[in-house]
Amino acid sequence: MRRDGLRLAIESWNQCNEVGEEAPHMGSPRAADCFDIYTASPPAKEQNCSLCNLIPYILVHRVTDKDNNLGVGDPFLGLQPNALSNVDVYAAAKELYLGSKCEVEDTPNPWQFWMIMLKSGNMDTFAAKCPKNGQKVGPFGPDKGFPCFGKGCMNQPTIYHDYTTLQGLNMSTLKGRFYGSWDLDADLSKGLEGNISYHSVTWKKELGKGSSWVFHNVLRTSTKYPWLMLYLRSDATHGLSGGYHYPTRGMSKIIPESPNFKVRFTLNVIKGGGLRSQFYLLDIGSCWKNNGKPCDGDVTSDVTRYSEMIINPNASAWCQANNLNACPPYHTFPNGTSIHRNDTTNFPYAAYHLHCSPGNAEHLEAPYSLCDPYSNPQPQEILQILPHPVWGEYGYPTKQGEGWIGDPRTWELDVGRLSQSLFFYQDPGTPPARRQWMSVDLGTEIFKDPDQVAEWTVCDFDILVPKRQRY
Repeated sequence: MRRDGLRLAIESWNQCNEVGEEAPHMGSPRAADCFDIYTASPPAKEQNCSLCNLIPYILVHRVTDKDNNLGVGDPFLGLQPNALSNVDVYAAAKELYLGSKCEVEDTPNPWQFWMIMLKSGNMDTFAAKCPKNGQKVGPFGPDKGFPCFGKGCMNQPTIYHDYTTLQGLNMSTLKGRFYGSWDLDADLSKGLEGNISYHSVTWKKELGKGSSWVFHNVLRTSTKYPWLMLYLRSDATHGLSGGYHYPTRGMSKIIPESPNFKVRFTLNVIKGGGLRSQFYLLDIGSCWKNNGKPCDGDVTSDVTRYSEMIINPNASAWCQANNLNACPPYHTFPNGTSIHRNDTTNFPYAAYHLHCSPGNAEHLEAPYSLCDPYSNPQPQEILQILPHPVWGEYGYPTKQGEGWIGDPRTWELDVGRLSQSLFFYQDPGTPPARRQWMSVDLGTEIFKDPDQVAEWTVCDFDILVPKRQRY
């Protein structure tokens, strides 16, 4: 995150991690800001260059407006015919195309860009756009579990782009921005007047100082769009990523694998996003089948696995001794000792917000809760944890309020060891899955709470992998 020549992209998903329909005049909801910086020098026959003194550096953008504005039906190099008219497949192909323009050669693998991810939880159950646990279903409802103001409620947001430029008195500050709204009639030139949704990510860095890029993030919900998400992700540079059943591009040239990796970053939460903001100190996403085999793109048997720590102190433990369906069956301590959730004396109920199981699991231990079957293109399993002393050995917060508003911190989390100890479902008698985390991200999910604002900054984001795993 200290490299002056930034590589950054943005993507937007609907409730089931697809596009569904492009926003008017916006193109496919994938865009990138990737550039290199060159030092201005005089022509070969000149010793002095007055213009070089005025503009000592030149930014060369690798992605153009034409690239970023590509929408379904627009051809580009490498696009397969079947993607030209399919809005979902087109967006996935566009991501690969943008990645090819941003790619940086490196060892052991090239990488492409950091990814800003936007998502709306609105779902029109009568439109039948989202599968149920990977199986296509027809219209149903109404369902109060999903916000929707009527036809068109699953629209993609506007995404406007201020390309990175050199700014400031000395032309030494690099700065750019993506921003927009899900409320398509919002006039953002008037600011955030009225009840409108909003997303904004601004990136800034002092050129040549060796400091990190600082990402300033803002997310606002509205009455029409009360369930919104904004994350900064490091995704795999090839293959699948968390919650996404298409080939992806990203920053993780080495896919981190439990138990041997750490994640370091500096987080400053300025506004929390309200009582129902599930602010994730860290969210990791992977995919493996219930028999432990790697995912292969079959959305009926692939299962997305998530682990998330929520640091909003308003989030409480749904897992309790009298509500075991919200608890994982087992908790494993750092020394390897496991205890069952029926052990009311020793099980750390307060360490867990929620565990929900994949809808295609066939051997679940009762009682259990099933995960939302619609918010991924395939079944999913989610384990959400809360600050608690049992996570302290891994570097995570041990009590509510740590790392929250007014307490900015630099974290170094032993995510590999923690994620190895967590419970995830597998069919009995099957070999343990390799826990490879194709997506590592942080940010917030404001859960069905209109007119809330979250604001935070992130810098010095790094995934630390031991040398023996790098090649």
